[in-house]
Amino acid sequence: MNTVALRQFIREALNEDLGVGDLTTEALVPAGHQSSCVFIAKQPGVIAGLPVAKMVFEELEPQIAWTALVEEGAEVEKGTPVARISGPTSAILTGERVALNLLQRMSGIATITRRLVKKLEGLNCKVLDTRKTTPGLRQLEKYAVRVGGGSNHRFGLSHGVMIKDNHIAMAGSLAKAIEKARNYVGHMVQIEVEADTLDQVKEILKYDVDAILLDNMDLETLREAVRLIDGKVWTEASGGITPETIRAIAETGVDAVSLGWLTHSVTSLDISLDFEKGTGDA
Repeated sequence: MNTVALRQFIREALNEDLGVGDLTTEALVPAGHQSSCVFIAKQPGVIAGLPVAKMVFEELEPQIAWTALVEEGAEVEKGTPVARISGPTSAILTGERVALNLLQRMSGIATITRRLVKKLEGLNCKVLDTRKTTPGLRQLEKYAVRVGGGSNHRFGLSHGVMIKDNHIAMAGSLAKAIEKARNYVGHMVQIEVEADTLDQVKEILKYDVDAILLDNMDLETLREAVRLIDGKVWTEASGGITPETIRAIAETGVDAVSLGWLTHSVTSLDISLDFEKGTGDA
């Protein structure tokens, strides 16, 4: 992860929550009060984001003590302690919600990604994310996909060319779209083209492309598309993929499946922060 950008994001997240001050903590917590707290997984899942949660508290109190109790990417059962934090109670309470929000969401993404990766065991097919991420959280959400065992599609618009129907319409034809894109980006940048019919696949194969996105095809059409492509370019299936259908889609022979809902519709993993003990003035 880009730690410079991550620290800036954490500052902005804390500023959003903190505003002019943590009124409750300022009113109730005596100066110098120290506490020890533990993060507890309230349901089974894959833990992702422990280093990020640590950075949240370090931004508020550089000397805070943090101990990870499980490895990043560990699969845990309900009730498992995943990290312990000790230090000024005010810093712990002020950073609690931001740290939990990030840790819970990232762990939710890693959990569903791991579940899908396991469904493809024995197949040479990757699970990919998309750009359908929460604005401002893309770095963290794509990191969580990797922790879960998935792979990242392009990070942003500058990380590869993806030619879709609207691009072809603007260019005037598929041939013109590919030619203009290749001339602009050169040979070092990959070009992927979307296809939703076999005729489009046949047409795309006439040109200099690196990958074909097979969009919303049924299983029979996918198998035929893979047969036509015959390893000439990298293949990706997308559109309407669910945990129930992902194995059958991967078995058609595509190189990867991409799922936007890995990041845009995931359910956060339930994690709590519980106080163990406190010292100082009551």
